[in-house]
Amino acid sequence: MGLGYDGRLFILAFDHRGSFQKKWFGLEGEPSSEDVERITDAKHLVFEGLLKAADEGGDPAETGALVDEQFGGTVPQEAKERGFKLAMPVEKSGQNEFDFEYGDAFGEHIEEFDPDFSKVLVRYNPEGDADMNRRQSERLKRLADWLHEHDRKFLFELLVPAEPHQLESVGGDTDRYDAELRPELMRRTIAELQDQGIEVDVWKIEGVDERSDAEMLAEQTRTGGRDGVVCVLLGRGADDDKVDHWLRQAAPVDGFVGFAIGRSIWGAPLKQFLDGSLDRDAAAEQIGRNYTRFVRVYQDAESAVSA
Repeated sequence: MGLGYDGRLFILAFDHRGSFQKKWFGLEGEPSSEDVERITDAKHLVFEGLLKAADEGGDPAETGALVDEQFGGTVPQEAKERGFKLAMPVEKSGQNEFDFEYGDAFGEHIEEFDPDFSKVLVRYNPEGDADMNRRQSERLKRLADWLHEHDRKFLFELLVPAEPHQLESVGGDTDRYDAELRPELMRRTIAELQDQGIEVDVWKIEGVDERSDAEMLAEQTRTGGRDGVVCVLLGRGADDDKVDHWLRQAAPVDGFVGFAIGRSIWGAPLKQFLDGSLDRDAAAEQIGRNYTRFVRVYQDAESAVSA
């Protein structure tokens, strides 16, 4: 199996675990069995939104569900039955340093669920804690090697949080950090990981404000003969206008093939469902519409350039 991925990917991401139970259910620590049932039901509601989108004409081969084992319930099986692309996380939730959710048994869990993509979320700044970066890289190399030895695809979600000195250099302005510093730091991170032999099929990356930055990142992911490697854009919980802008910068760039967006799609409808202001079917309909709208924004931006 060659490195990379051939095709479009529009992934609905709802693999959040610690943040999900805390933000939407106000729960800290280990959830009770009743809490797990409630959270699992909420996750299924999000998936029902994806089903609505597919029923309205979405292409199953381009439709993806990124969902976790802990609260995913029947969603992984249902997604595969519908012909969707299934992605599942490998990392422990809620910590800054990447480690395996299931320790040395990570491979057994991947083989049990047989996802199309195994996903990690990694916080890595090339000017950050060198020891932590080294530990993360060693684990990531182990995972990447295992996945490719078993003909499996690696989906890598990269976050580059600002170091204090970096934020200070832009006057503490996080928007300036995102615009002025983060793109090059992302490129450097990708290059460092590649140099350490960590081979990724799909990079899930934060949006950038300039098309030239999207081009720079896509070029870095494909350097050294990695011609099949692709990128998808994440939403970071931003509002529609911001996500639309990121999508319009990335969609025309060779090497970008879609998105993996979560809270920006399902956050508001889920909140309304949980507080009783929206019934289940209406919430699923809204999630489906939000997902489909982002797909159209991406496709329109892509076709506008190629026309």
